[in-house]
Amino acid sequence: MSSTSGGRTDGANPTEPVHSDVPAALVPGKSDSKPAGPVSVDDDLPEQMRVRRDKRARLLNDGIDPYPVGVPRTTGLAQLRAEFPDLEPDVRTGKVVGITGRVIFLRNSGKLCFVTLREGGAGETGSELQVMISLASVGAESLAAFKAHVDLGDHLFARGEVITSRRGELSVLAESWQLTSKSLRPLPVAHKPLSEENRVRQRYVDLIVRPQARRNVEVRGTVNRSLRNTLHERGYLEVETPMLQVLHGGAAARPFQTHMNAMDMDLFLRIAPELYLKRCVVGGIDRVFEINRNFRNEGADSSHSPEFAMLETYEAYSDYNGMAELTRTLVQNAAIEIFGTTDVTHADGSTFDLGGDWESITLYGALSEAAGMEVDVTTPMAALVELAEKFDVAVAPHYGPGKLAEELFEALVVPSLVLPTFVRDFPAETSPLTRAHRVTPGLAEKWDLYIRGVETATAYSELVDPVVQRERFVDQARFAGLGDVEAMVLDEDFLRAMEYGMPPAGGMGMGVDRLLMALTGLGIRETILFPFVRPGD
Repeated sequence: MSSTSGGRTDGANPTEPVHSDVPAALVPGKSDSKPAGPVSVDDDLPEQMRVRRDKRARLLNDGIDPYPVGVPRTTGLAQLRAEFPDLEPDVRTGKVVGITGRVIFLRNSGKLCFVTLREGGAGETGSELQVMISLASVGAESLAAFKAHVDLGDHLFARGEVITSRRGELSVLAESWQLTSKSLRPLPVAHKPLSEENRVRQRYVDLIVRPQARRNVEVRGTVNRSLRNTLHERGYLEVETPMLQVLHGGAAARPFQTHMNAMDMDLFLRIAPELYLKRCVVGGIDRVFEINRNFRNEGADSSHSPEFAMLETYEAYSDYNGMAELTRTLVQNAAIEIFGTTDVTHADGSTFDLGGDWESITLYGALSEAAGMEVDVTTPMAALVELAEKFDVAVAPHYGPGKLAEELFEALVVPSLVLPTFVRDFPAETSPLTRAHRVTPGLAEKWDLYIRGVETATAYSELVDPVVQRERFVDQARFAGLGDVEAMVLDEDFLRAMEYGMPPAGGMGMGVDRLLMALTGLGIRETILFPFVRPGD
């Protein structure tokens, strides 16, 4: 039997070129990975749009609604393929169905028209099925109307018998048809594919024409489901915490500010849910998590987005060691859910192993090795500044020795962290919500997880002493006074909650978009369905 991707339809000459109006990604054997060159998707659109609008107007003048409601669909295309998987060529089943889908292939051939319909759904292509519109089955008037009114991209209903063609293609031989949505814009064609920028701006078109775009959406849904399943199996409770906050906290980041008219007060879009999730732990929810959006008013690049999804989780009586084990399990389970193995395959065809135990290094140990000199939490600021000058690392006025050590680590070590690596034991100076290291003064029990050189997750042994937490907030206020726009503010209500007693806990935050980057090898704008872009035409 022919492929479900639409194949070459019956009646077509195998040496004949494909119709020029067929989108590249929708033509069997055509790849969308090698565009013919930089072209504008807007070329020639006004004329083509005028023709389609004229067709819409003619339908309305004839009393035909080009956007009807109550379409009598009886069967989905996937259901139909599952019901008739292996029929021989030239079979008539006697079963009459009503199906719907978007026209992704269209060939008018005299007394017989071939159409491939696609319905949305899981998988790279959803499900596709051939429909045959013949003079003998629908009559001359209906066939002529089909040729006059139906274009690529339209949504179509067809009612008819399930058959197989002479080449064994599962098909519906239509006895009637109906437009269910007239497309007024033509899809990109083989010689005019969407540019990378327009793929992001017009994701709805990208989803229609590019299998990888649909695959990305499916993978994201699978990852979210896997994360939740793993946490539910471990007894975690999912909650939702405020996105509009009076104070911004829970991370070192610049917030977005807005104004609430009803109360005439300024508010912030949250940069992290941490302080509210910790309130949950204080209240007795010992295992809690949230998957939701965070907002940070910072730069956008291949690994940063101002709006992004994050998983954040807390567990009473755990610590950063327990969070490392949990994080590894979450990532590996997500990989297995998608690929059936922890050896993942990226979009470019390369493979990447996420299995086994992951490497664990210390920040100061790795920095010492990269710098060629011993660096630890006691190294004076002057020595760190000299090291920064040697390696051309900028030093801001508000940097302390801990912050500068982190900047040096980012420059000298992070690019080499390709395989999954836990970087442990950060300077306490830069970790205001983290418990002090149980062995080494000046360090905090914090790790960052790097995969392919990108920070993917962070975890702490949480600071639960309200007195020390207040002191840390006061220190942050001092940094803010020195010009650190990412410094945290003192949150009295959070401190009040801690004063009721918060049990020892471990906490972890993971960027869902960055996890998808690790699993797919794509940039962040490809892992987000509708990423933020500057307004355009």
